[in-house]
Amino acid sequence: MAESRGRRAPNVRTAEVLRTERVTPHMIRVVLGGEGLADFTCGEFTDHYLKLQFPAPGVEYPEPFDLARIREEYPREQWPVSRTYTVRRWDEAARELTIDFVYHGDEGVAGPWAASAVPGTLLRFAGPGGGYAPAGDADWHLLVGDESALPAIASAVERLAPGARAHVFVEVEGPDEEQQFKSAGDVRVTWLHRGDQRVGVRIADAVRAFEFPEGVVQAFVHGEAGFVREIRRLLRFEHGVPRERLSISGYWRTGHNEDGWQSSKREWNQIDEAEEAKAQGA
Repeated sequence: MAESRGRRAPNVRTAEVLRTERVTPHMIRVVLGGEGLADFTCGEFTDHYLKLQFPAPGVEYPEPFDLARIREEYPREQWPVSRTYTVRRWDEAARELTIDFVYHGDEGVAGPWAASAVPGTLLRFAGPGGGYAPAGDADWHLLVGDESALPAIASAVERLAPGARAHVFVEVEGPDEEQQFKSAGDVRVTWLHRGDQRVGVRIADAVRAFEFPEGVVQAFVHGEAGFVREIRRLLRFEHGVPRERLSISGYWRTGHNEDGWQSSKREWNQIDEAEEAKAQGA
């Protein structure tokens, strides 16, 4: 029997693929439904996320699927692989859950799964979590991210109140990866095409050069950890945006898979907190 790792296993739902769509060359949209979503709900936040559970290669799990049991009875290398993905849309009336996957060929776990998914394919997940939605008392909104943050950014833009001002910066590989946003707000979108440059260079430069409007800003900055850190410093130290007006997190980090990044993310955040405390005490 495998040794349990102490953490309580989350409740896991099973949904089935209803349809898929290639939104851009590197973005695959998967729409889920089925009885597993009968009592599912989300919508308070625009950055709701799910912990998707992908079977370890060659491993079959007993039904009904019980993650706690699997962690007790299976060796660690046979546990499902967990990947975090943002809810793109939840249609309460149709009970359909939409998730967008960044796809780069055979790289990774979730992207190849999405590319091969067909109607009837099962997907297990825990969640949702979340913590951000556009605030009605902000004078304007700043939304910044790469492909990994596009679903949350699009959801936030769709949630904006009529006339609410928002400046959106999104970095993607090239023009073919741009998407259309629908919003009742006054939204200005800047697309940055990285080409062969390192992820985050263009978007960090663009936000640094941006002339901030007057008034209270609420900012959402997510994506590759390196540029997220740069923009966090810009907002906190140069523009004096208070923490409570920020939703900032590195969704991923160059050179790390999700397991490696999550294991070092706390230390990464502690460095930022120590830097901020030092600046405040100076």
